[in-house]
Amino acid sequence: MPARLLYTGQVVVDLVMGLDALPRSGGDVLARSAQFEVGGGFNVMAAARRNGLATVYLGRHGNGRFGDLARQALTTEGIEVATDVSEAQDTGLSVALIEPSAERSFISYVGAEGGLSAEDLGRVVVKPDDYVFVSGYSLLHAGKVSTLLAWLDELPTGTNVVFDPGPLVNSSEGAEMRTVMPLITLWTSNGEEALRFTGCDTIVDALEKLGQWLHDDALIVVRDGPQGCWIRQHGETRHVQGFPVTAIDTNGAGDAHAGVLLAGLAAGLSTHDAALRANAAAAIAVTRWGPATAPGEREVDEWVGQK
Repeated sequence: MPARLLYTGQVVVDLVMGLDALPRSGGDVLARSAQFEVGGGFNVMAAARRNGLATVYLGRHGNGRFGDLARQALTTEGIEVATDVSEAQDTGLSVALIEPSAERSFISYVGAEGGLSAEDLGRVVVKPDDYVFVSGYSLLHAGKVSTLLAWLDELPTGTNVVFDPGPLVNSSEGAEMRTVMPLITLWTSNGEEALRFTGCDTIVDALEKLGQWLHDDALIVVRDGPQGCWIRQHGETRHVQGFPVTAIDTNGAGDAHAGVLLAGLAAGLSTHDAALRANAAAAIAVTRWGPATAPGEREVDEWVGQK
């Protein structure tokens, strides 16, 4: 059976608003644009699926207008939904505020995706070559984290466990991270997250420290904006060139990178070639408005061919 991406994180609905500047406390500003988009973990899954990797969503989705939007988007992308509708809640909402610099700020409300049961996870049989994706956000949801960690601990030997700390998991300390760290076979984050997590001042130093904390054969990928990304494995650190562009919206760029990286690795590409394709996908994504702007295989092929 071909490798799959099994995504255990959260799909939410984004209200994306373009602003000239964030309002001061108690202030009010007019948005230049506003639209609802399915986001959160959907962005990673859409990127992977558009680049040929079979994908399954293992998180919850709610009963209401936002849950309907989420399921429609997942179905349109050809992403399998493993769990039933959660009748008690709707899917959560995130307000994404995009400034002219392309920087984004978020205000999030957790819905059905903040819960998970052993029964939910038991709907899929994990194969050793599958990629199980764990989001740092999941470790912050009281209704989800214990179930998820127990399930991860029982995965078949050799399963690829992908971890993205996100912006809110800032340390290797804590019971949750002590459980997750030994299981990680692939780390993916941006540079700021890696520096904050390790307490280092440079990406190279952060890679070194992560390499000390994780298994020697774990693949560590740290994004470095338009400069591309850094990869480390078996004690060797390498830089993979980027594709400098003029960004208009960075929302979802890291997710595009992660999804395309996994699709490349699952297809048998070398770590360098998979990372190069991921860099191209992230560059394309930031030139487009919205969260799930990852390109498909053909467009990535064209960009990589220009290098």
